[in-house]
Amino acid sequence: MQQTVVEHIDPVAEDVVALTLRATAGQLAPWGPGAHIDLSLPNWLTRQYSLCGDPADRDAYRVAVRHDALSRGGSEYVHRFLRPGRTLDVSLPRNHFPLIPAPRYLFLAGGIGITPLLPMLRAATAAELPATLLYVGPSADTMPFAGELLRSYGDRVRIVETARQGRPDLEALAATLDADTLVYCCGPAAMLAAADAAFPAEQLCAERFQPVARTFGPDTAFEAVCARSGTTVTVPADESLLDALALAGHPIPSGCREGVCGSCEITVLDGAPEHRDDIGAPEDRMYACVSRAQSPRLVLDL
Repeated sequence: MQQTVVEHIDPVAEDVVALTLRATAGQLAPWGPGAHIDLSLPNWLTRQYSLCGDPADRDAYRVAVRHDALSRGGSEYVHRFLRPGRTLDVSLPRNHFPLIPAPRYLFLAGGIGITPLLPMLRAATAAELPATLLYVGPSADTMPFAGELLRSYGDRVRIVETARQGRPDLEALAATLDADTLVYCCGPAAMLAAADAAFPAEQLCAERFQPVARTFGPDTAFEAVCARSGTTVTVPADESLLDALALAGHPIPSGCREGVCGSCEITVLDGAPEHRDDIGAPEDRMYACVSRAQSPRLVLDL
């Protein structure tokens, strides 16, 4: 973890604030476009937020937080109780949504989904690559950084206010793209579903706030061997690996508990994990909050 102090809390749209988190000592860990951090809040909650500042600035991180009406306590704390001057621990950046080199880009954002795309657009523009942003939201006053984007990038940015313009036709847009264009999309589930239908899979890179609904086989019990401690933990069919490890005295960091953030990554030394995450874990890793085992036994680097 890295220690930061809340330097600024700035309103950037209706129900959205941007936090500037200044390093308390030395420089913060480097990051690239698409990265996110875990923010440890004083109310004992940990939440994940995309970094939306400038990767060249190693002295501070910037994130944006929308107040969710159905908040489980994270965004509500930030909006109601967090104040400048408060120290906060943040994780090292993780990146499951990296900007892949391409000749040209289309960035497609919905609402708070703009946050990981801001540094991507900045990087593509700095590299003098053809890049455009389609930014969709109910109205301009609900869309964080909309004015800043128009001032900085001009006609590279198209703002669509659905309350008066309706939803954009993504299939028509897809028909106009060169085959070597990479499409980066982040936003609500309806936008991601529309993007999945409109763009070829090899052209689309998406980051999801919620897991995709999928069907897996029945949950079965298995054993998890913690190689470093020699402990064997039985994981019942009705319990996650994350919870079973915690109850056995081997708690590991976690965040979303839905397989979309990567906080609870574990290295698998032996056995066959059943991957149920939405990140795309490599074969020798798994996310303990959702993934299980295909084999009766897993050996973990714990």
